[in-house]
Amino acid sequence: MCRRSFLSLLLAFILLVTQVGCWSSKEVEELSIYTGLALDKGELSPLEQELEKKGSRYFKKNTITTSVQIVPKKSSGSTNQQGGDGGQELNYVNIAGTGDSILEIFRQLSLRLDRPVIGHHLKVIVVSTELAKLQTMQQLMDFVLRDNDIRPSCMVFLSKDRAANTLVTKYTGEIPSIHILNMLRNHFRTSKVMRGVNLSELDGLMHSKKSYILQNITESKGELEFSGAGIIKGETGHWIGALGQQDVESIGWITGDVEGGAVKTYDKRNEAITYEIKSVKSKITTKVGKDDDISFHVKIESKGRLIENWDEKVDPTETRNMKEAEQEFEKQVTRRIKSLMHKLQSEYKVDVAGFGDHLKIDKPQVWKKVKDDWDYKFSKIPVTFDIKLTITDLGSSAE
Repeated sequence: MCRRSFLSLLLAFILLVTQVGCWSSKEVEELSIYTGLALDKGELSPLEQELEKKGSRYFKKNTITTSVQIVPKKSSGSTNQQGGDGGQELNYVNIAGTGDSILEIFRQLSLRLDRPVIGHHLKVIVVSTELAKLQTMQQLMDFVLRDNDIRPSCMVFLSKDRAANTLVTKYTGEIPSIHILNMLRNHFRTSKVMRGVNLSELDGLMHSKKSYILQNITESKGELEFSGAGIIKGETGHWIGALGQQDVESIGWITGDVEGGAVKTYDKRNEAITYEIKSVKSKITTKVGKDDDISFHVKIESKGRLIENWDEKVDPTETRNMKEAEQEFEKQVTRRIKSLMHKLQSEYKVDVAGFGDHLKIDKPQVWKKVKDDWDYKFSKIPVTFDIKLTITDLGSSAE
């Protein structure tokens, strides 16, 4: 009996000492957890200018301004708050530093904070287009891709204005970086909201040298809005231009990545009519002729409902009127897609709608011949469209 008890105690002791423990763990109250990171063209803030006058200097170039959003507020001893009205208590604190190394800037922030910053919960990175014009995305993302603290699921965005402005809100109880992340959930309501690009996907795009788009964020008076997308040229890694909200939506129509949304147009009496999207299917067909002449044909089919009709003189239940409405919606979608294609092929000369991916899959031998200069070659390739929208119902309406 004693022998059995001894063996049980010995086994329990062995199990206890061999279990993996969190020997390097740190209490969350001892850390400054940041959920948002904004990267801007280098510009010393008034605070930094004042600190430098008092001797806070080190060898650097003022290439980039890095802003971090720390939550909760009590995790930081800093009182440098941004956003909101004067008397509001915010659940976050933004702190910024300027230099030419993101890691070095983070280490410099340790001179102003009473707790070290940690990126395990970084949710969003916002890059200003002014900075992306000067520095490549590879340069700007190098540190965050190397840092083991930062998760590859972190989402990346662009901002035409100062990226730091997107980490500010006028609402108490709201954390802007978390709000931006949650805004992506509205993709099922409108394809003007992209699915988003995370660090892992961005790393693949950068290494493939493909041109791509990132969702653009606009800020005004503490309000945020997704406003189109910025184009990153694959060959150079720089921002080269912007697409509007309807352009982003048109890319969704081409790729078939549309879960919801609306198409508004006007009937022959110039009254507004609106089509609610229920489904979209797209098929891109690759054609290769003599001398490897490439062309694409895109067939798009959609089903939806006539959800709004401002023309009181028209009975939408009549088949003739319904067909006329379908034709007007088809014309509107066609106009939007042609406008997008003009921008991609004539203005920016980039393929960010996935045509190259289809050529690579359908005609791999042809792709090998054109892949090195694909963006330019794409600008010369004819693309035709066949667009069909079908109104399946009129919603719930009273006679």
